[in-house]
Parts: sequence; structure tokens; C-alpha cells
Amino acid sequence: MGSVIPLKKSANSAYLDLKNLLGNKLSRVEGLIEQKLKSDVGLIKQMSDHHLKSGGKRLRALLTLGSAKLSGYVLGDRDINLAACVELIHSATLLHDDVIDESSLRRGIKTTNSIWGNQSSILVGDYLLSRCFEIMVDDGDLEILKLLSSTSAKIAQGEVLQLQHKGEADLLEDTYINIISLKTAALFSAATKTGACLSKSNEKEKKALESYGKNLGLAFQIADDALDYYAKEKLFGKEIGKDFFEGKTTLPLIIIFQKGNDEERSFLLEILKKEKRNDDDFSETLVNLVDLVKSA
Repeated sequence: MGSVIPLKKSANSAYLDLKNLLGNKLSRVEGLIEQKLKSDVGLIKQMSDHHLKSGGKRLRALLTLGSAKLSGYVLGDRDINLAACVELIHSATLLHDDVIDESSLRRGIKTTNSIWGNQSSILVGDYLLSRCFEIMVDDGDLEILKLLSSTSAKIAQGEVLQLQHKGEADLLEDTYINIISLKTAALFSAATKTGACLSKSNEKEKKALESYGKNLGLAFQIADDALDYYAKEKLFGKEIGKDFFEGKTTLPLIIIFQKGNDEERSFLLEILKKEKRNDDDFSETLVNLVDLVKSA
């Protein structure tokens, strides 16, 4: 576990370097999002303000801005507009995810659905998506419009695929990678490729940035899934063990099933069949996981 600390410091340093490089543009992205989400319907403004101001690193927006800069985009505000668009897609999916997962915390703050209810949260998520598509249409680039609209469809497919395999202790690692490729890595990949599209990069450069974004997204989600078992709630900003209690099979459980003995596999099969899992189930799963990591 000690090796996690320098890795975290390195990741934080890279993030801060990127943010410092693009801080002025990121502030303009934030301003554009705030402008786009203005509404005469008071509840929409109240809920979207609460959600967007609850924190978040705006990593996907930074990746869009950074890839555009790397690819040589210098003129105009299209990078600002499309970074806002990518961030709105992400925010909309979070609102929907919190309803699906019945989450009460995100980044240490109460979720919108826990305050205003599921129906309002779904509709406000739809509102964010509609404003995002307005930005895409205004931009007018058919390649980017196709990329971001297909990405929205991929994210939805990833969430449905995860629901389809809920409670499967023997989930294949390939299926897990497919799920997180769709629900997480697809938007990272779209963010980095969008930057390349803005500067009219050649296909090789687009593919390179697209591949970088995808692999970064995969690493991000795998780390997030591991933190669900090892992090502290105060630092993680959401309930620890939530994936486990919801019956989601992520990489830590796949490792137990692949590397564990017959008793550990049987235990996992039984607890994931249960309608609800308890703290004792989670504690025993952690013990099995730690033992397997130590013996590896």
C-alpha cells in the first residue's frame, strides 16, 4: 500500500501542471457552463448550481483544452466551447448515475437526488445534455458532432451493460474492461480526440490522442474501483464499499474469483446472490482481497 502515496503525489503534480498551464481557459469554460445553464425555471438553476459547484477536477475539460493546445489550436474559442460540452456530458451522466446507484454522497457533498429526488435529477441531467448538444450544433463540425453524440450513446451502453452483469461473481475480465471502456474511457478518449479535431490534425495524430485518452480513462476507472475498497470516505468523497453493496463486480472482486481458493470463490458467489450485503460481508471480502494481494 505504501507505493500508492508517491503515485498519488505524481498524479496530483501532473494534474496541477496541466491546470496551471490552462487555468485561464478553464475559468472561461466554467463561465460558459454557468451561462449555458441559466434557466427561468428556478429548480433547474438551483440543482445544476449545486451539482456543478460540489467540486470536481474538470479533468475531461482540461484534456480537451490540453490536446487542442498540443495539436496547435490557437485561434478562436472552439476549444472553450467544446471543453464545456465534454464537461456537460460528464455532469449529466453523474446525475443519472447517482439515481441508478441511489447515491447520497458525491465528492463529500449530498447528491442532487438525495435532496430533490430522483425524478428532478433525471430531468436536470437531460437538461444538461440538451444544452451540450446546442453547443455542438453551434460549433458546426460534423466530425466532432458525430464523435461526441456517439460517445454519449457509448456511456449509456456501458451503464446498461454493467446493470446486465450486476451480481456476477464470475464476471470475465474482458467484460469488465468492455464496461469501463464504454462508461468511462469513451469520454476521456473523445475529449483528447476532440482537441486534435479542432486543429485539423492528421489521422495518425488523432488516433494517438484518442488512444492516450482511452488508456488514461481505463487507468482512472480501475484506480477508482480499487479505491472503493481501500480509500477513506473523507478523502474519497463518497461511501466506501458502495460498488460492493450494490452488487457491482469490479476488478478487486474479479481478482478474488480468479486467484482465490474454492472456499473464497464460494463465499463470493453466495454474497453476490444476496439481495443485500452487510458490513460483515464487506469486511470478510476485504480480508480475502488483502490476503491475495500479500501472497501475489
